[in-house]
Amino acid sequence: MAEGTLQLTLPDGQAIEVPKGISVREAIASIGAGLARAAVAARVDGRYEPMDEPLQKDATLEVVTRDSEDGLYVLRHSTAHLMAYAVQELFPGARFAFGPPVEDGFYYDIEVDRPFTEDDLARIEEKMRELAARKLPITRERLSREEALQRFGDQPFKVEQIEELGDAQLYAYTMGDFTDLCEGPHLENTEQIKAFKLMSVAGAYWRGDEKREQLQRIYGTAWFSKKDLKAYLQRLEEASRRDHRKLGRELDLFSIQDEAGGGLAFYHPKGSILRRALIDFWEKEHVAHGYAMVDTPHISRGHLWHTSGHMDFYKENMYIFEIEGQEYVVKPMNCPLHILIYKRKLWSYRELPVRYAEMGTVYRYERSGTLHGMLRVRGFTQDDAHIFCTPDQLEDEILGVLKLTRHILTTFGFNEFQVELSVRDPKKKDKYAGSDEEWEMAERSLVRAIEAEGFPYKRMEGEAVFYGPKIDVKLVDALGRKWQTSTCQFDFNLPRRFGVDYVDENGERKNVFMVHRAIFGSLERFIGMLTEQYAGDFPLWLAPIQARILTVGEEFNDYARQVEERLQAAGLRVETDARGEKIGRKIREAEMEKIPYMLVIGAKERDAGTVAVRRHGRGDQGAVAVDELRSSLLDEVAARS
Repeated sequence: MAEGTLQLTLPDGQAIEVPKGISVREAIASIGAGLARAAVAARVDGRYEPMDEPLQKDATLEVVTRDSEDGLYVLRHSTAHLMAYAVQELFPGARFAFGPPVEDGFYYDIEVDRPFTEDDLARIEEKMRELAARKLPITRERLSREEALQRFGDQPFKVEQIEELGDAQLYAYTMGDFTDLCEGPHLENTEQIKAFKLMSVAGAYWRGDEKREQLQRIYGTAWFSKKDLKAYLQRLEEASRRDHRKLGRELDLFSIQDEAGGGLAFYHPKGSILRRALIDFWEKEHVAHGYAMVDTPHISRGHLWHTSGHMDFYKENMYIFEIEGQEYVVKPMNCPLHILIYKRKLWSYRELPVRYAEMGTVYRYERSGTLHGMLRVRGFTQDDAHIFCTPDQLEDEILGVLKLTRHILTTFGFNEFQVELSVRDPKKKDKYAGSDEEWEMAERSLVRAIEAEGFPYKRMEGEAVFYGPKIDVKLVDALGRKWQTSTCQFDFNLPRRFGVDYVDENGERKNVFMVHRAIFGSLERFIGMLTEQYAGDFPLWLAPIQARILTVGEEFNDYARQVEERLQAAGLRVETDARGEKIGRKIREAEMEKIPYMLVIGAKERDAGTVAVRRHGRGDQGAVAVDELRSSLLDEVAARS
């Protein structure tokens, strides 16, 4: 390598030689003009650096382009600062907390002397456009702790952050007259911020602590093009149309009753039919895959939860009460109760694995501000299962969980998945239960199972909980949204706390290996998600009412009842609308209720022993004999199409 040069290694392994002291921007331009035009940020040795930062030593270089998720992250982070700048201009004295990017957008928590209104959001957005048009450079500077305290002395939330960061290197980013305490990354210039919209404002507590200051959180979204912004807003409109809370009311499926309390779901008759269809399918598949169904109590003595450790790290989310001088807990999860069932006898290695599954309703305290329809509740039913196995069986059991997960989720039409493998932080190994050898073995088993099932996955360093590595499966819905559903969690902790053993081939007692897993995750959340996925237009096997018979006049009611009885006898969910309303109105109402099949009966159908079939959203399908229709509907139900 020539004197006065350095080497940059690119993600594909290629190395380039550049002059020492060259800026990040110039180094990117030396790779290619097209890459330079697309670049919005760069990571040097894995850390974001400003584009004008001089390079002084050999390093890795990763260019972040506008067409990437990381590129959108940088854009949204910069737009959050632009919004804060606009607020500072319009509301002098505003106090700023955090302003991070989030999926599809950003927010900033701000304290001002009065609530923001919709008119205020419009004014802030207009001011943002004015500021962005000034093409202001966004620059970074390093600050000492003393310099930072002096710079942000009139911002109490920033001062608190600075004091907590101690001796860590501090950075400030400036655009125009606005400076924020921030590590970055950011764009080079506000000229790149062109397509954005402020969406809403909500209340938020400083650091999420309801005992701290009440702030206002302004949400917004930002994209690199107006076309992308427009497409996103259209997706939001479609998501609003599919909102499970709205459809739950319109289709009379479920509700949250304020009189009973927030976060507690009520299933109406139609919703209960949908719920039961899911449970029946789930139970059938689990029995076929070697699981034994169990049922456990909703309450248990507090002693059990002290043994499990939940009283130490989860108490604030638990419902605890006292009776006859004894502490009791409304179960927040099913694991310790399944352990008690396992411990009723001493198991031989020849009898393992043991797989217990339960649709167990649990209760967890969630702050009222976090509750959201069926997606975030306080009482929910987990499709919980626990596998007790030997170390040699672990990999096969994990693979079995992944195969069953794929089978169940694809049955509902989900075919795109994102898998995350959460592992230890290698720098903090002392914070985790289990030995290095056990963690390495468990992690290898999870990786081999993921790869054997063909799931692409992302490794999440430091995201494992203290008691073991885990796999999270996120599915992608009809609108491209990601939903966290299935999880498969290894556990070193509970088997040791409870002394969960088996007898090995040498007659010695050994700690059993324990796997927690759920596929739906929460039945309430899954039902809310399915309602949005299908926009309430459920496939026949899930539809609460599969067919409605519509009579043209009262004189056809007797024949309608006969058809209804024949279809119901075959196990189909059918009802008759025998009201004296016009047939057009009956059809419109059935369409609005998203009934899959409408069976119209008049003189012609009665005399021929047929029904005139209409399919929801597709119109008239012609006349069909009742027996032929019954067979066709049963085939469609069986196929779960």
